[in-house]
Amino acid sequence: MTESPEKQPPAPGPDRRRRALPRRPHWWPLPVCVVLGAACGLSYGMFKSPEYAATSYALAVAEEGSDPAAAIGYAQSYGRLATSDATLSYAHGAAGEPAAVLRSRVASETSPDSPMIAVTGTSADPRRAADIANAVIEALVVGSDHVAADTGVKLIKFTHAMTPDRAVSPSVPVGTAVGASAGGLSGGLVLLVRPRRKGWTVSAQVPGPATAGEPVTPGDRELVR
Repeated sequence: MTESPEKQPPAPGPDRRRRALPRRPHWWPLPVCVVLGAACGLSYGMFKSPEYAATSYALAVAEEGSDPAAAIGYAQSYGRLATSDATLSYAHGAAGEPAAVLRSRVASETSPDSPMIAVTGTSADPRRAADIANAVIEALVVGSDHVAADTGVKLIKFTHAMTPDRAVSPSVPVGTAVGASAGGLSGGLVLLVRPRRKGWTVSAQVPGPATAGEPVTPGDRELVR
């Protein structure tokens, strides 16, 4: 009589092996987005050329016999004209940039309570940034002189833009922090909109009216994974 070979335990099926693998936490998109955002911010800060900004100021002054309050109103108007085609076309020679390029490198700012106009020029070259701001302010002053007899208000140059010594573009640490913050925000939004993984849920079966003495079965109320 031969002995039967020893039976080997059945190999675990694919379903069993799959269940044995650890599950990723449901919040995994958050750290991934933070790391990706920090990497993008770091790359931006390292490879983007620095940007410089310089600001020049002009003051609106009411001429003798004119309403002093009119200077504030005209300052608002001249502030909007700082980025107009007429002003940029006049200023492009002194600024050393074409008018089409100046349109993206000039910004103006006014205050509703002050007749002051601030014109800021930006460029990768600090000296060019100051030249842009001074050229645009000069164009505004010249333009106001042409119509001062009709408006009763003229512009005078208040301060001269100086060559900046520090860039205004984000540094590497700031760019990395901003990128990480944006990545964290994106990861949080992903967690809000993605479907939630099924967890413990309670499935209740409402039994019909039980007769006297009839036991309640465990299936009437069960906890399902």
